[in-house]
Amino acid sequence: MARRERVVRMSVEQPLWRALTAYRVLTLVYAVLLAFFGRGDYERLPVAVAFLTVMGLWTLLTLPRVAGAAACTRWFLGADLTVALAGILLTPLADADARLEDGSTLPSIWTAGAVLAFALKGGWRWAAFASTLVAAANIVERGEPSRDTFHNVLLVWVASIAIGYVVEVARASERTLARALEIEAATRERERLARDIHDSVLQVLAMVQRRGTALGGEAAELGRMAGEQEVALRTLVTSGLVPTSRVSEDSADGAVVRSVDVATDDGAEPAELDLRALLAPYAGSRVSLAEPGAPVLLAPGAARELAAAVGAALDNVAVHAGPGAQAWILVEDEPDEVIVTVRDDGPGIREGRLDQAEGEGRLGVALSIRGRLRDLGGTAELISVPGQGTEVELKVPKIPKAPRGKAGSAR
Repeated sequence: MARRERVVRMSVEQPLWRALTAYRVLTLVYAVLLAFFGRGDYERLPVAVAFLTVMGLWTLLTLPRVAGAAACTRWFLGADLTVALAGILLTPLADADARLEDGSTLPSIWTAGAVLAFALKGGWRWAAFASTLVAAANIVERGEPSRDTFHNVLLVWVASIAIGYVVEVARASERTLARALEIEAATRERERLARDIHDSVLQVLAMVQRRGTALGGEAAELGRMAGEQEVALRTLVTSGLVPTSRVSEDSADGAVVRSVDVATDDGAEPAELDLRALLAPYAGSRVSLAEPGAPVLLAPGAARELAAAVGAALDNVAVHAGPGAQAWILVEDEPDEVIVTVRDDGPGIREGRLDQAEGEGRLGVALSIRGRLRDLGGTAELISVPGQGTEVELKVPKIPKAPRGKAGSAR
């Protein structure tokens, strides 16, 4: 199957990258002018000229690297910070009096641009790392740092960490908004499809069911099947299934986006599966499925095992509650776990029947249900009152755990 991707482009941080690009150019010009007007103070002017030339070429050639998060790679950040640190440490070699007079370093305030790039790319932790190295280089360059040196170092350190934190908050807000827009778009499309299907397919199936029942005989069986398909199709349309999605960075402008994965043709295992899509086939005329409007994402293995446990519970309903029993599946997406409840209106299970079945070698509940959930680090609770049906509550944590063994599939 082909793969297509639809993204919602949103980037609060992109203007910050543009501002950083302008900042690097302006501070380069400032550092060059500062060195030009103070050229008489340099004891080794060629050292200053050589470094400023390298810094200028580096700044102009790497402007595309600070155009967005995608282009700003780790190796570039490391090289850029190395240029800044080298300029600071070379300052006493070009101007020995700068240390005594607490003068400006060769790169001057251009150094802050390298630290800000760390903040925009990796957040406040990366900013703290880069600004700490710059602070150490400034202290080493000064030898005996003054109060002004500590003031400037602390200013860069606090400002870069603050900007890094703001960027992290902005990215989290973008993800939340993209998620909301995705659900809204999926809801509108689902409503449109529901209207179209209701006006065509569902009405035809309902008519076949009515006519078949009225005619009797083989037509009645055909009508019954049409009725089941009508219920299954109606459940699928109203279930709110939307494709699973992931958060990525757009390679063009570095924006945080929400990408919708429709299908893959390379056979690669997705990072997460929507549990609702695995449970939808169980819905029918005698099985009702209630689920959240948003995707219920789990690791592929956990999602499949949980769906298999639900299937085992429904098999038990068909076998023990009778072919005419009704069943209900309720899916709850909690912050730390997913809860699926399977309930039926059968006669229930008399006390001690499960232990007796396990002793006789019939391990449907023990292995197909409880065993699967145990291997996932979850739990399976069965509540049954004679004459009032049976309820099976399945809980699976969202944090994947290593399986302790493979659950059987015997019923």
